[in-house]
Amino acid sequence: MNKKINIAVVGLGQIGIYLLNELSKKKRDIELKTGKKINIVAISAKNINKKRKFKINKKIFYKNPINIIKKCKVDILFEAIGLSDGISKKIVEISLKNKIHVITPNKALIAKHGDYLSSLAEKNKVNLEFEASVAGGIPILRTIKEGLATNKINKVYGILNGTCNYILSEMEKSRETFLNVLRKAQKLGYAEPSNPKLDLNGYDAFAKIRILSSLSFNKKISKSKCLMEGIENIEFKDVDIANQLNYRIKLLGITELINNKLFERVHPCMVKKDSYIGNVSGVMNAIIVNGHPVGESILQGEGAGPGATSSALMSDLLSILRGNIKYPFGIPSKKRKITKIYNVSNYFNSLYLRFEVRDKPGVLSQITKSLAQKNISVERLIQIPDHKSKTASIVIITHKSNENDAQNCLKSFKSNKNVLKRPTLIRLL
Repeated sequence: MNKKINIAVVGLGQIGIYLLNELSKKKRDIELKTGKKINIVAISAKNINKKRKFKINKKIFYKNPINIIKKCKVDILFEAIGLSDGISKKIVEISLKNKIHVITPNKALIAKHGDYLSSLAEKNKVNLEFEASVAGGIPILRTIKEGLATNKINKVYGILNGTCNYILSEMEKSRETFLNVLRKAQKLGYAEPSNPKLDLNGYDAFAKIRILSSLSFNKKISKSKCLMEGIENIEFKDVDIANQLNYRIKLLGITELINNKLFERVHPCMVKKDSYIGNVSGVMNAIIVNGHPVGESILQGEGAGPGATSSALMSDLLSILRGNIKYPFGIPSKKRKITKIYNVSNYFNSLYLRFEVRDKPGVLSQITKSLAQKNISVERLIQIPDHKSKTASIVIITHKSNENDAQNCLKSFKSNKNVLKRPTLIRLL
């Protein structure tokens, strides 16, 4: 690689503009650490006149990023548009085909097209780096690819979405409703102002879990339908009851191999208050890796925001500048196998179930009877009456129950007029 390196940044949203500023500010530091001089030759975004936090050089601006490849000599391209398809995929694909290294924080793109794009990078002997796609500033992908490279990893789990973690922590702390705390998160920039759905419904964490699975277990990215739930149905009542039971609610991403079959899932979990993961609050992320012979490794840090993401993008840049040409997923694409998928109907877990019911005789026995018919046994039961509205909350902690039985049981309450809404289900970790 030449001593002078030409760089393009495509996408000047929150992350792209922060990164551009970091690249400009840290040119000397980068040269000191790598012996390479970086030169920003092109930038691209939809709108040249948009108000941005940092000034841009309009002389190197391209509205269409494809023109950058045609008109500039580029060595490394940052893609920070953030789509799973469309122009994001196109610019990455064209860059790799033109032997340009690509760095991206785009988990949606990697989770969907990572297999194809990584084989393209290998074919053209360039890097496709995506450290920033999972857990912001935490170097989890590099840790798995390099630090734990000879370990046999069997499980990775943790808090992978700072928005959800902030909302759940803040509901407990402030005793406010989900909607009020979501508005607060949007004002603070932790949640998307217009459409926070992908954070709240679990999709964001799930894209990250797919990437972690692939890296950890040397497998192709799974395409199978999976257990995915978000936090939209969690109410303050659940957070409060969990607290009384010495638990906290966390949205967890979990991937593991069970009898060499892949089991990926994202859903809210009740975790013990005194557990490590139970004490990770606010916008923090934490990831726990179980492997052999290392045992348990824990990484924690800022999981979101332009600062943390930019830190990971810069780390990828320095890796390339130091001449580390490597396989995007740690091993050659041809050696990564398609995984057999674990059958979710074999999954057993203890459950927290909350029923909102009419407060009248016989309702509790209706519920316990329905549970018993589906092989779900009760470990603990709490009744919280609301005399004003003549309703009650019935909270049940179950013994280990089968996932299918639990889902079928919840459906069966649809026809029960004494159960006022679909029961809330949260799995215990």
